[in-house]
Amino acid sequence: MTDNFEHSSSRPLQMPHIRRAMDRRSLLRTAGVAMGLPFLDAMKPAHAAADTVAAAASPQRMVILMNSLSLLPQYFFPQQAGAGYESTPYLDILGHREKMTIISGTSLPGVDSGHGALPCFLTGAAHPGRPGFRNTVSLDILAAEHIGLHTRFPFLPIMISPSSGGPERGEPMSFTSAGVPIPGETSAAKLFQRMFLQGNKKEVQAQITRLQEERSILDMMVGRVKKLNANVSADDRVKLDQYFTSVRELEQRLVTTEAWENKPKPKVDAPVPTDITTFTDGIEQHRNIFDVMKLALSTDSTRVISLGIHMGSTRQDIDEVNDGTHPLSHHGNDPEKIKQLRIIEELQLKEVALFLDGLDEVKEKSGGTLLDNTTVMFGSNMGNANNHSNTNLPIFLAGGGFKHGQHLAFDQEHNYPLTNLYVTMLQRLGIEVDQFSSSTGTMTGVEFS
Repeated sequence: MTDNFEHSSSRPLQMPHIRRAMDRRSLLRTAGVAMGLPFLDAMKPAHAAADTVAAAASPQRMVILMNSLSLLPQYFFPQQAGAGYESTPYLDILGHREKMTIISGTSLPGVDSGHGALPCFLTGAAHPGRPGFRNTVSLDILAAEHIGLHTRFPFLPIMISPSSGGPERGEPMSFTSAGVPIPGETSAAKLFQRMFLQGNKKEVQAQITRLQEERSILDMMVGRVKKLNANVSADDRVKLDQYFTSVRELEQRLVTTEAWENKPKPKVDAPVPTDITTFTDGIEQHRNIFDVMKLALSTDSTRVISLGIHMGSTRQDIDEVNDGTHPLSHHGNDPEKIKQLRIIEELQLKEVALFLDGLDEVKEKSGGTLLDNTTVMFGSNMGNANNHSNTNLPIFLAGGGFKHGQHLAFDQEHNYPLTNLYVTMLQRLGIEVDQFSSSTGTMTGVEFS
């Protein structure tokens, strides 16, 4: 058994005490101990089984959809502000006008670098292109740390990434406070299997045995690190004490996680999806991923999902489209390229609309629909991919029980901080925060119904 245990993106998020342990990685490596803690199944909650939660009042959830190549702004943004805005071609596709707020004139203060801004879309960390840049905690991770204890999977990071290359290929947008990226799962089949396929007794016991082995591994690591105490400074000794505390907490989490292994997973009337394995079928990949996301939310398997959509440079198998999404996004105002890009974006938005439709069709026991109790935010790290602009981002907010049916139009020249919306979204989840990253408060005009 080796000492280097790499994490797997297919496992759920670590909770705060586990994250603190991971923050000590550099200290342990310099001491000669390679200790890459995995994203253990212990990052699952220790209590609140799905059947218990389902019987309670409908919980609030959060879904983030991020299209890394933005949208053609002329087909998305309305010209008029307020409730009386005239719809646009893209908004006609999305529908749900009375359950949606369109937001223009926002950006993330200090977040620049074109495509390089992608990792900062959910963190708001400024100037990602500068030497020595270190990212901060992302919106989805922070939310999961507070509400993830109630579900089997505190957080699901997912990607649609048919690209075979390019700067926009499937880069993570979820980060711990230590700046550690959490890659998204690209396989709809694997997501489905993790959430809904129950192992037999032998497989369950094997998982429990693995958890017990991980506890033994932690004991071994603690034993090695304790030997450092006599040879480090007082400050480092404090850090090691914090580390020991974190490890012991993780050991307790491993113990309680065994209870999850003996709890049945939700049963769903749906087949295991077939993964799209070719680079040219990115639109079909949307449908499979969105279907699994709906199942995850409707069974209360998770309450926080972030989806990064990265169409990339590969030409998609779409009629009348002759180039990849990324090169088409740099259209140089060529009408033919704009036409092809619009075809791709409309197909993408149709899949988003079907996802919203699906959430709105699920009736909650305590009233309303799944969409009413799920805050869905769509956006991009770029406002206009043609010139790599990171301002005037295309944003909409749907569901979540907000007062909708309006276009919030902020200053196009001096943008309003999008991070203010993040604070509002966190508060909607019941999280008592008044600041996130570069925010100056909650978002003006976004109110709870």
